[in-house]
Parts: sequence; structure tokens; C-alpha cells
Amino acid sequence: PLTLEEVRMLVELFYLPYHHGALAQELLEHFRWLRANSLSVGVPATAPDACGGTRWRGRAQSFRLLCERTCRLHSRLVSTAGRALLYDLHPYLWDIRNLLLAASAFVLWLGCQSITAPILLGRDAEPWARRGGLFGELQALLPVGNSCDLFYHPPPLFPSSQLYLLRPLLPLDKVGGLAWRGCSEVSQKLQAQLSHAPTLPGRLLGSFLSLSPEYTFVLEDEGGPCGYAAGALHAEGFLQQRDSSWLPAIRHKYSPDLGTGGSALGQEAVLFFHSEPLAVPQPVLRRFPSLVQLGTAPRVLDVGASRSLALCLLSALRANGSRGVFCQVSDTDRQQLSFYSKLG
Repeated sequence: PLTLEEVRMLVELFYLPYHHGALAQELLEHFRWLRANSLSVGVPATAPDACGGTRWRGRAQSFRLLCERTCRLHSRLVSTAGRALLYDLHPYLWDIRNLLLAASAFVLWLGCQSITAPILLGRDAEPWARRGGLFGELQALLPVGNSCDLFYHPPPLFPSSQLYLLRPLLPLDKVGGLAWRGCSEVSQKLQAQLSHAPTLPGRLLGSFLSLSPEYTFVLEDEGGPCGYAAGALHAEGFLQQRDSSWLPAIRHKYSPDLGTGGSALGQEAVLFFHSEPLAVPQPVLRRFPSLVQLGTAPRVLDVGASRSLALCLLSALRANGSRGVFCQVSDTDRQQLSFYSKLG
């Protein structure tokens, strides 16, 4: 059963309409301070203060531990609470869990040494886009503007106790390693069929990992990596660099006949690099200057985890000045079209 400490955490998260419990207040205070003082970390730091950076990272670690405790509380409630109590409380705790997954990864992204210190935008979202309580105050601290569709998703009919970890791509991750393996469950099958051909994750994520790794996030569950979110802050420059340097290098490495004799999926993965990418119209680039791409493994049935991926990526892009994003999807790719539609 739930412990007394876990029950206390649950009460403090949803204490009174205009008064938070100690745990909720601590979460908000950490997040506000970390956001306000984020310019003391990153490269280059606007205020290169070693002590300030150490203090920031200490509070970031405390914040992430609080987020992890809350995510475990959600998992424990699903596993142990009676059905009547669970279905009453689950929608609220599910919402908080999803938002804290994104907030924790966003804070970790702020402290990454591979990015420049971001400039957080001061423009607030419209009042109608926010909800009340702790959820609304956390929502206001994520710089996603009026992306309100991402905040309004019904909880799953069958609650899952699955624990997730969301984090940015870290310097320890190697190309061809963790981030690549987790992008699609078909990658291992492809590797067995085509020992030297690029896998589907390589096709999907290769340009982002090479040209824009600082805006790449990884979702993990108990089975390992199970989702990704990737973005390019300046899509026009990213696409030009992809077409002028990255694609020619990949085409030289993987000849068109490499997939001959393999599966249809393997041949498609190879031939993809040798087809000319469609040009993005200038009006789209002017209105939506950033490019995004997201995906999860088939085993991720909880739309909340996908929503957290999107929230984190959009927060990172907007924190560095993006005014809007677009994604490129084939009109025949029903799986991706369905995925993005479910996110709103």
C-alpha cells in the first residue's frame, strides 16, 4: 500500500485551490529560481561565476529529484490504489507527471555545457491558455507560449504504472549508440538484414544528430530508449547544410545498390538518401522558422509521454527565440500523421 509519506506528497500537490502544500511550493520555487538564473550556466555564460554555476546545478539536481519522486508517486498510485480512488485522482496526477517530465528535461537542457546560454522570452501566454492550481503555475514557467493544445489531453482509459525518463541528448551518447538504438524498434531487424546499410533511425535522425544535436531529446522506459524529439532552431540554414554537405557524404558512404537483396524496408532506408528532398516554401520558413521531428516506439501507448517530449522540445526552441515550428511528414505516412494529430 501507499506509505504515509506518499499520501502526504499527494495531499501537498493538490492542497487548496489558492494555496500549495510544501512539496508543490518547493517545486515551484526551484523552477522559478532555475529559470531566472539560467544565464549563470551554459557556454558562454553571461556572468561567468563558478560559485553561481555550482549553486545552479545543485538546485537543478534537487529539482530533478523532486520530479522523480512525483513520477514514482504516480506509478505507485496506479499500482496500489483502489479503483474508485485511482480513477478520481489519476487525471490530476497524470497531468502533473507529464508536465514535470518536460520541466525536468528542460532544466537539464538549460545546464548542458554544449549549448549557449539561452535567452528566455518574457512574453506570457494568453490567460485563457492556462489552467489553475500547480499545473497552471508550472505551465506558465515553461516557455511554450500559446501551445495550449498540448496541455489538453484526456488521460488514458487504462492507467499505466510505467516509469519514464526524459532527458536531452548528452555528450556521453555516441552517434550509432543509445540515441540511435532507441528511435525505432525496427533498427535491430534492419541491422540483421543489412549489416552495412543505414538503419531507419539513421534515416530519420541522422541529420539532426550531426547538425543540431543540442535540440535532441530522448525518452526512456524500463526497456531502454523508446522515443525521441529533435529540432533545428534555424530550419532554413539547417536544410541548406543538410543538402549541401551532410547528404552528399551519406550518399558517398551508402551506394544505391547496397540495399539490393534485402527487405523492402531496408531498400527504402538506403534509397531514401538518394532521393532529392522536397524544398520547403519560403512562406513556411518565414512564419515557422524551426523544424521539429518526434517519434515513439509502438510500445509507448501513453500519449502523456509523447506530449512531454513535444513540450520539452518546444520549450527549448522557444527559449532561444523561435516563433514557430513545422514538421515534414509524407502524406502516405499514416503512422506519423496519426501521431502528430493525437498531439494536437
